[in-house]
Amino acid sequence: MNNASENWYSPPRPQRHKGPVVLRGRQARGSTTDQRLLDSRASGDWVHTDPWRVLRIQAEFVEGFGAMANVGPAISVFGSARTSRDHAEYSAAEEVGRLLVGAGYAVITGGGPGIMEAANKGAFEAGGTSIGLGIELPFEQGINDWVEIGVNFRYFFARKTCFVKYSRGFVVFPGGFGTLDELFEALTLVQTKKVTRFPIVLVGTAYWSGLVDWIRMTLASEEKIGPDDHGLLHVTDDPDDVIRAIQRVDQGV
Repeated sequence: MNNASENWYSPPRPQRHKGPVVLRGRQARGSTTDQRLLDSRASGDWVHTDPWRVLRIQAEFVEGFGAMANVGPAISVFGSARTSRDHAEYSAAEEVGRLLVGAGYAVITGGGPGIMEAANKGAFEAGGTSIGLGIELPFEQGINDWVEIGVNFRYFFARKTCFVKYSRGFVVFPGGFGTLDELFEALTLVQTKKVTRFPIVLVGTAYWSGLVDWIRMTLASEEKIGPDDHGLLHVTDDPDDVIRAIQRVDQGV
């Protein structure tokens, strides 16, 4: 581990990744690859360029699959990039990372700061495999120093595929829109049986209780979901219980 991680160094300038290229300062400003792909207001020139984008998309899957092929059983940990290092949730995510390694799992995160960094740090310090799947954003801090295997993606859908393909479950700490997106994608995949034996654990009963109550009292009661679908979530504050919940589904213990 280099001195930067020892001192919790953060780059002072804006930074973003454009595939394998790192852009900093003024060069970091601009649209992302996803944004350009999905922008319907662009000119008709896309007819001539989009077929070539398919090759770039294909390359992202090839690189991602190649990097992840031999990681073994793994669990993805999600949560806010804004969680400070002195927050109790950061310490809990570190502990979950350590316990996951002790239970025989690699740890996969989005590779950023906050909860992601904490889980990667816990996994790394426990001697396990610490993985970060980053994404090109307008402003970002890059892959954190505790990641051993890091892959930077241009496209969210390629990155999401790697999260699901190589994970045996999700652990979700308090977070914002990105965390909610990952949570509900996982729920949808389990509900529709696109993935099997896939535990989803929410950490933080106070934070998640309103959402869980709404799922149970509104979605389920109005039959927008099945009567037992709210049971796909396990909510806890105990890192040890996180591991037990995962093992009950993944290993049948």
